[in-house]
Amino acid sequence: MAAAVARAQVQQQPFLETTEGTGINITCSHPQIQSSELIYWYRQLPGRGPELLVSIHKDSKELPDNAGRLSVSADRRSSALWLAGPRRGDAAVYYCALG
Repeated sequence: MAAAVARAQVQQQPFLETTEGTGINITCSHPQIQSSELIYWYRQLPGRGPELLVSIHKDSKELPDNAGRLSVSADRRSSALWLAGPRRGDAAVYYCALG
């Protein structure tokens, strides 16, 4: 009989808020990340399905339209999504995932 081993993939803050136009940093912890895994960030607007914002392996990457930046720590155990000037329309659930 094969046994599946569950491991905690990611941990995020349950709730963050900011005022319109004020930058916000959304962090994600993924201490068990494997060397081959990519880090994905999604956002889900109210009433919509999740949409991929950006994927990355290491270092940092600008978001489209200069909306912010995704940065990965040197040991790849955490990542942070910086939204430079969020607007009301950016209110959403933001997810990180590994794969």
